[in-house]
Order: sequence, then C-alpha cells, then structure tokens
Amino acid sequence: MITIQPTELLTGVHMSGDYWDFDALVEAIYALTGDENRYYDYLGSRQRLLGTCLKLRQASSGEHEIELVVNGIHRGITKKRQRIFPEKNIYFVVDILMPELLFTALALNDFIALYKETVDDSEWSSPVATARLFQAKVADCIEPFMSEKHFVIFLATLHAKSPLFFRYAPQYVDMLNIEYLALSKSEREQSLTAFALRLLAEDDTYEILKQELLGVTSYSKQALHEVPLSLKYPETIYW
Repeated sequence: MITIQPTELLTGVHMSGDYWDFDALVEAIYALTGDENRYYDYLGSRQRLLGTCLKLRQASSGEHEIELVVNGIHRGITKKRQRIFPEKNIYFVVDILMPELLFTALALNDFIALYKETVDDSEWSSPVATARLFQAKVADCIEPFMSEKHFVIFLATLHAKSPLFFRYAPQYVDMLNIEYLALSKSEREQSLTAFALRLLAEDDTYEILKQELLGVTSYSKQALHEVPLSLKYPETIYW
C-alpha cells in the first residue's frame, strides 16, 4: 500500500510503495484522464498528471530511492511453516514537491467526475477507488499542518467548486513550486493552507499569468499549456 509522509523540511512528500502499488495508481490516472483527444479543455491538467505518472514509473524502475520495509514475517511463522521467507519487502520511493502533490490530488477530482459522466458511473469503479484512496492519503498527510478551521475551509472550497481546472494554465503550478521552495521550513508550515487554497481560488497572480499566456497564444498559435515560462528550479532541492 502506498504511504505518503511529509519530508523532513516539508519541501514535499515521500511517497513509497511496491511496484504494484505505483502501477495501480498510474493505471488509474491513465484510465481517468483518457487519451489526449477525450477532454480537450483539460489538456494542460492531463499533461501535468501524466508528469506525476512518469515520476512514479521512474521510481518503480529503480531510478530513485529503494527502501526495505518489514512485511510481518517473523521467526514464529518461518518455524511453523518450516520455510524461509524474506522478512522485508522492496518499496520504491519518489519525492514530490508539496504544491505539485496538491495539484495532482485536486485535479483528479475533475477527471473522476468526467470519467463517471462519460465512461463508468459505477461506485465500484477500480480507477475511481484507487484515485480516491490516493486523495485520502494526501489529505491525511497535510491535515496536521492545517488548523481545524482551515482544513474545513479547504474541504468546503474543494467540494463547492466544480470543475476546478477547466482550461487551466498548469504553468502556475511551476510558479507555486518555485515560490514554495524559497521558503523556510517554518514558513512552509505556516503557508501550506494558503498554497492549497491558491490552487482552488485562482487568485490575482494566476489571472495575470493566464492573461499573459493567452496573449502569447494569440500570435504563437500554441495551446495554453504549451507556452514555456522562463522559470528555473534550484539545481539542488533539499527535502
């Protein structure tokens, strides 16, 4: 089962799971987002989610950290079964920046709604169930860093606004990532709620960015999400 824990400096989260845990989440996201022609007005958000999938695929290919996790096997079991079993399982690990994680969890809401509307509205849908479990783990991870009042406001805003990321400019997530990286640990603790709400509220900074991007697309003929920003991530990220 996937686990999601905040990193030491609250830079992001430490996601870990075995190969099949990561594979199940990736396949669920693939199913929910569909092919690139299915939801044209969500191309930017879809591409961003697939970027998270790529990180998970890379992790399950051994490109990131690997952990050995106790699996419950002990001497009593091996003696009773008269067999030798491994006492630890291999878990793959990937670290994801906090704004990126929040966007991934929030954007899945739109794709779940679209999937249920156009593909399968069953409550037993495996892709939906897998995505909801992931979202629940994200919520459990961030809740300790929000006051009870702020967490309620966050959930209320999340459920009140739909769709969340229709014709969205995903470059804003890069802006939030870089802004968040510039903060100290204590500042991150104090502002995590604000970053979460900024993804939901489309504040003035987002609106200015989107208008600038639309101005570029008017003559470049690019899709909104294809317009590059001259932003640079730090060469080294301390988690």
